[in-house]
Amino acid sequence: MKENHEITMDTFLDGLWKENPVFVMLLGMCPVLAVTNTTMNAIAMGLATTFVLLSSSLLVSLLRHAIPKQVRIASYIVIIATFVTIVDYLIQAISLELYNALGAFIQLIVVNCMILGRAESYASKTRPMKAMANALGMGGGFTIALLCLGTVREVLGNGTLLGYSLFGDSFQPWVVMVLPPGGFFVLGSWLLLFAWLRQHNERRREKKLLETEAANGN
Repeated sequence: MKENHEITMDTFLDGLWKENPVFVMLLGMCPVLAVTNTTMNAIAMGLATTFVLLSSSLLVSLLRHAIPKQVRIASYIVIIATFVTIVDYLIQAISLELYNALGAFIQLIVVNCMILGRAESYASKTRPMKAMANALGMGGGFTIALLCLGTVREVLGNGTLLGYSLFGDSFQPWVVMVLPPGGFFVLGSWLLLFAWLRQHNERRREKKLLETEAANGN
């Protein structure tokens, strides 16, 4: 039981860091660049994607033995589209302003390669609990990535955070940050940071391994 819990936790944490869908696997780039001009948009898109990913992974895992292999991709798309429709109506009912800000990218969650990839490569081959842990990790990692971009772009591009002014009237916004080029610039900066962190951790592990081997040799 403890071993299964550890496996589930490791699966969850992998999506947050080792297999982060944006900073490591570079998946779902369209919404990452398009809707992260504000923090609120980033949070909303991240939570919507996480809900669809979690719900579709659970259902695919439960039906993995019932779906014929010949129609599995079509079945996964129908399942994903059903939950995307639910999210679309929910956001529209909660806030029309947010719904209009996200635009067509809510419906485009259907073709997000991260979600279909999780359904095909993971949820369809594993138990519901493990599939849900993986989906939560990937969804959480995707939301964190969107939040990283959205926060930087809103703070620098508008001088605000979640709509609240941070620097007063004297601040001169970097307008480019809320435009498409700003999205590429911020994404590139985060990718450089995460690449440096991964290399730094790898060097530390190699150094520790060499020290361990040297100690054992002595």
